[in-house]
Amino acid sequence: MNEYILLMHQDALHAEAARNPQQWEQYLSQLRSSGQFDGGSSMAPGLRLRKNQADQPGANDLSGFIRVRAVSIESAKQFLAGNPVYEAGGTVEIRELPRN
Repeated sequence: MNEYILLMHQDALHAEAARNPQQWEQYLSQLRSSGQFDGGSSMAPGLRLRKNQADQPGANDLSGFIRVRAVSIESAKQFLAGNPVYEAGGTVEIRELPRN
């Protein structure tokens, strides 16, 4: 089984729905019951750092992440159902976390 990260962006058409705590609790409960949920978190703004350059504010387009296990990226798409950001018209990226 492969590991994937779902990256939630802050571009939902319905921002209130994307942040609704009850919808998040339902969604996380659904993920936990799948047995393929490996955690996640919301994300605060940060810094972008580059050697020999001034610190820059981090990009503010990401709001959180979720780690899941699935056979393929196609299978990982099942975890979009019920995701408050996705359901509110926002972007959720899925990226594989290679074992290297």
